[in-house]
Amino acid sequence: MKLLVTGNLGYIGSVLTEELKSAGHDVAGLDIGFFRDCRLADAPEPARQSVKDIRNVELADFAGFEGVVHLAALSNDPLGEFEPTLTEAINFAGTVRAAELAKRAGVRRFVFASSQSMYGVSTTDNELDEDTSDKNPVTAYARTKWEAELAIRKLASPGFVVTALRPSTVFGVSPRLRCDIVFNNLVGCAFTRGRIEIKSDGTPWRPVVHVRDVCQAFLAGLTAPEEIVQGRSFNVGIPDGNFTVRDLAEAASRCMPASTLTFTGEHGKDSRSYRVSFRRILGELAPWFRPSWDLDRGGQELVRFFRAVAFTDQDFTGRRTIRLEHLKHLVATGALDRDLRWQS
Repeated sequence: MKLLVTGNLGYIGSVLTEELKSAGHDVAGLDIGFFRDCRLADAPEPARQSVKDIRNVELADFAGFEGVVHLAALSNDPLGEFEPTLTEAINFAGTVRAAELAKRAGVRRFVFASSQSMYGVSTTDNELDEDTSDKNPVTAYARTKWEAELAIRKLASPGFVVTALRPSTVFGVSPRLRCDIVFNNLVGCAFTRGRIEIKSDGTPWRPVVHVRDVCQAFLAGLTAPEEIVQGRSFNVGIPDGNFTVRDLAEAASRCMPASTLTFTGEHGKDSRSYRVSFRRILGELAPWFRPSWDLDRGGQELVRFFRAVAFTDQDFTGRRTIRLEHLKHLVATGALDRDLRWQS
């Protein structure tokens, strides 16, 4: 299949490019290039690379492709709050424009990288499902992901299959690693500082999933029968994929046995606690989605990667692995203006 991946030069996109190529697909990339240089290791290149702002895409950018995986976005709550109006322009308007142009260009599949953040702060102990659970987006990032889902779902029609995937918080090795996400942060802390300190009581729930399992979910969205995925959303996770913060911290500590783990509890109980149901993806997409990564395997992979690249505390806290810090740097140095547009 001839595929276009938007946002291919990011954390997930760098791995997805490799996975799609390994599966035999012809892969092109489209990315504005904010994080192109945030590499700790060599990254696979697509057959063709377009450096372009998703706000400026045109019909020709989608011509000739059979499928699109749309990752391009300001990629988490802190980035979303960097400038909420830009989040609206990029994550919502940019997504809808991309989907509309893809449909006009004759693309057959449009797979959207959405988010579980749209569930907000959960008020129930039940696992949250895709359709009946309340949506309580409390940030610009969460709200625009939910609104984009609703808008592009209306474009679904015979010959244009639209699917939204809502990944759990992602972890695992990527050439463009992020350490501003929970499990990568915990393992990075254990590796660089020899200690993990949790300031809550460790009881809040967090669903997490490995980056390569997420990529397998995108492959499933591209290849599963139309009648299963058309106009539908899927929470992306693994069996028993909801973990407490204590579970995550203990798994990170196991990867670095010499590290220490402390729960100070000084911040009390964290209200951000939620559990998500993965019954739909693990059931209905079972022939196409077979997750194979758990916390221990992913944590050990991270430690091997850190050793291979001589990972330091400066890497751990610096702008190559902390996305908001890198954007702030690009703006402060004049490379980007306040609208996040390149100045040269």
